[in-house]
Amino acid sequence: MILALPFPHFRIPFYRPAELRVDVDPSATNRGDPLTHIYERIQTPGDQLHGLPSFVLRDPHLKVHVREVDGERYAYVEDMQRRCLAGCTVFNRLVEVDRRADRHLRSPHSRYLPQYQRQGIATAVYDWALATGSCLMTGARQSAGAHALWRKLARRYESGFADLRNKKLTYLGIDMSPGDLERLETRMFLLPARCLLPEFCAAVGMQISPR
Repeated sequence: MILALPFPHFRIPFYRPAELRVDVDPSATNRGDPLTHIYERIQTPGDQLHGLPSFVLRDPHLKVHVREVDGERYAYVEDMQRRCLAGCTVFNRLVEVDRRADRHLRSPHSRYLPQYQRQGIATAVYDWALATGSCLMTGARQSAGAHALWRKLARRYESGFADLRNKKLTYLGIDMSPGDLERLETRMFLLPARCLLPEFCAAVGMQISPR
C-alpha cells in the first residue's frame, strides 16, 4: 500500500519548470487496446475487477474504479453514459529506488482515448492520488501530454527535481537547466498538500546536492 506522509504544510515558491525531455510516442503503446476487455470485466459479476472501490469525478458520468495490486494502484475511468472506459492511470512502483523510497513514491502513467483527452480527467485522478498522500515521481521518459500535465500540477503542488541513480535520490532544487533536464536520471516529483519537503527528503533518504 502507498503510505501517506502526515507532514505539516510547507510551501515552496511556485516556479514554472523548464521543458522536460519528451521521447515517448504514445501511439507506440496503443496497439491491442485492452480497454474494452477491462470494461467488460468490471461489469461482470464474479470477476476480479467487478465491485472495485470507486468514486465519481466532477463529471457525474465519470466513475473511477480503483484496484491495488502488489503496491501499485490502477485507476480505471468509466464513462457510465457511453458504457465504456475512457482510459486509465497506473501508479507504478519505481524499480530504480530502494525499499525506503519505495514506501512513498509512485510513478503515474496515463492512457486515455483521444475523445477524453484535454478534459482534465487525468488531472482529477492525479489530484485524488495526491489527496490520499501519495508522492509522485516521473519515470525516465515522458510523453508530451504527460509533460504538460505535470507542468499544470506544479502550479498547485509542491514540486522539485531529483537525481536518481544507483537507487539513491539526490535533491536538485526547484529549477533545472535544459541540459540537466535531458538526463534520464533527472526526475520531477510532486508532493501532497501537507508534505514538508525536509521530512520528505528524510523519509525517502534523499540527499541534498552540494552544488
